[in-house]
Amino acid sequence: MAPPILILRDIDLTFGGVPLLEGAELSVSARDRLCLVGRNGSGKSTLLKIAAGLLEADHGEVFQQPGTHVRYLPQEPDLTGFATTGDYVEAGMGPNDDAHRGRYLLEQLGLDGSEDPATLSGGEARRAALARVLAPEPDILLLDEPTNHLDLPAIEWLENELKGVRSALVLISHDRRFLENLSRATVWLSQGGAKRLDKGFADFEAWRDDIVEQEKLDRHKLDRKIVAENHWLVHGVSARRKRNQGRLRALHDLREQRRNQRQITASVKMNLSEGEVSGKLVGEAKDLSKSYDGVVIVDQFSTRIQRGDRIGLVGPNGAGKTTLLNMLTGALEPDRGTMRLGVNLEMVTLDQRRESLDPNWTLGDALTGGSGDNVTVGGIPWHVVSYMKDFLFTPNQVKTPINALSGGERGRLMLARAFARPSNLLVLDEPTNDLDLETLDLLQEMLANYAGTVLLVSHDRDFLDRVVTSVIVSEGQGRWQEYAGGYSDMIIQQGILPNVEKSLQPAKTAKPVVRSSKPDQKRKLSYKEKYALENLPTQIETLESEIEELHQQLAEPSFFANDPESFKRSADKLKNAEIELAAAEEQWLTLELLKGELEEK
Repeated sequence: MAPPILILRDIDLTFGGVPLLEGAELSVSARDRLCLVGRNGSGKSTLLKIAAGLLEADHGEVFQQPGTHVRYLPQEPDLTGFATTGDYVEAGMGPNDDAHRGRYLLEQLGLDGSEDPATLSGGEARRAALARVLAPEPDILLLDEPTNHLDLPAIEWLENELKGVRSALVLISHDRRFLENLSRATVWLSQGGAKRLDKGFADFEAWRDDIVEQEKLDRHKLDRKIVAENHWLVHGVSARRKRNQGRLRALHDLREQRRNQRQITASVKMNLSEGEVSGKLVGEAKDLSKSYDGVVIVDQFSTRIQRGDRIGLVGPNGAGKTTLLNMLTGALEPDRGTMRLGVNLEMVTLDQRRESLDPNWTLGDALTGGSGDNVTVGGIPWHVVSYMKDFLFTPNQVKTPINALSGGERGRLMLARAFARPSNLLVLDEPTNDLDLETLDLLQEMLANYAGTVLLVSHDRDFLDRVVTSVIVSEGQGRWQEYAGGYSDMIIQQGILPNVEKSLQPAKTAKPVVRSSKPDQKRKLSYKEKYALENLPTQIETLESEIEELHQQLAEPSFFANDPESFKRSADKLKNAEIELAAAEEQWLTLELLKGELEEK
C-alpha cells in the first residue's frame, strides 16, 4: 500500500457547545478514490476544509507530504473579483501548468471563458469552478458536492474525466451513482469520529447498518446492566439494610458512562398528509408546444397521466424541464395544444430554488404560516416543535431565521412544509438538492408508498431508478419522449450505453411496504410501553434527587423540635417518594426484560 501523502490525525473541533469532530482521522495516498459520507451536519465539509488548510482544528495534527499539490472545490464557488470565467480558471493555475487544459475544460463544460461571473447561474458557476480545480492536475482533489446544479450530461462527463485523472480524489456527494462509480474506499463521519471502509460506496450501507446494530446492542447491554443494578439497589435484602458503597459507586459509574455516550443519530420521520382520492385520469396533454424568442422548447408533446403514476422529467439544463412541468400542471399556458386536468386534484409543489420561503420568516413561522404553535398534518394538530423534530430540527431552532439555515436544512424545511399539506398530486422540482443520503432514502420510500401521483424533475439517476414508473426525456429541438421504467430502463430503450454505465441494472423502483395483519405477527412493544421505557429513567432520576433532599432535611437535629408538623409531612413525602421510586424501577426492569426477550425472538 502506498504511503499517505495527506494525514489528518486526532482532529477535534467544536462550534458552540457540542463537539462537531472528536478524534476524527483521514488518510489519503496517491491515486486514492475516497468518498466522505455522513448525515448533514456531521462535519464532512468541515473536515474537507481542514484538509485543504482553510480551517484550523482546535486540536490534532495535519501532515502534508512536501511538494504535494492540493486543490479544493467548495460547495459555493466564489467568482467575485474576476472579469471572466477564463480569468478565474487561469488564476488557479501555476506557472508550469498547461493553460490550454483550462480552456479545453471550459469548452467541455459548455463555457468559452468570456462569461461574466456576475451573470452566471448556479450550474455555470459550478462548471467554471470544476475547470479551475481540474486544470492544474493536482496530487489531491478535494471535491465538495461537485454534482450540485449540474445536469445529467455534465455529471456523466465529470465521472469520465475523474476516472482518468491521476489525482487522488476525496469526494462528498449525495449522488449515489456518482459515488458508486468513482469510489474505492469510504470514510463515514458519525458521532464526531471517522470510520474507514476499504471498499467503495456500493458496499458502505450494509457495513454501516452492521455497525449501527452493534452500537445499539452495546447500548442495550449497558442499559440492561444498569437495570439489574437498580433492581438490586431497590430489592436486594442486604441493600435494604446497609448499602454496599462499592457496588453503589459502580452503578453511578455505569450511569455516568451511559450519559456520556453520544446518542445514536435520529432519523427523519416523514409523514405525508394525503388528500382525497383524485380521478383516475390526472391529466391529458395533446400536442403541447411552447417557444421563447423563436426557440422551440416543447414541440407537439402528448401524454396521459393516470392516478398513481410517478413520472420523472430528464434533460440538460435549459432543455425546458420546468417549462414542460408547468404546462403539465396547468401553471403555464401552451402556445398550441391542450392540457386537460382531472377532477378533485389537490396539488402540492416543491420548487427547486426554495423561492416560496420568505427569508424574514423564522423556522416556526414557515411551518405554521405565522399563526399559532400548531401544524396540522392529516387533520391532526401537531405542536410545531414536535413536528420540527421529525425533520431533525432542534427545539431551539424554532426562532431561527430562514436565511441562517444551511442548504440541507432549507431542503428539509421545504419537505416539511410540503408534506404537511393534504395532496393527491406532488410536483417536485429537484427535491434531492442538499439532502443527505439517509433523508433521500426516506423520501424515496415515502414517494414509493404515496397513493397519489408524482411529477418530478431530477438529475439524480439512482433516485429516478428507485422512484419513477416512467421517464420523459428531452431529445433535442423541443422533442420529448416518454419511456417506461426508470433512468436505466430509458438508457436501455434508447440503445445508448454511456461509458459511465458499465453494467446497468434493472430499475429498482421501490415496492410498497406490505403490513401483515395476521394474528401470529411478531410481538412488538406498544406505543405506551415504548413511551414509558424512554421516560422512566428521567422520572427515576428526579425521584432519587427528591429522596436525597428529603433525607437531608429529616437529618437536621432541630427540624422535629422546631416544626413537628413539617417534619411529619416531609416523612410522609419521603415514604411516598420511595414507594413511587420502587414502582418506577420495577416497571422499568419489567419493560427492559420484555424488550430483550422480544429482540431475541
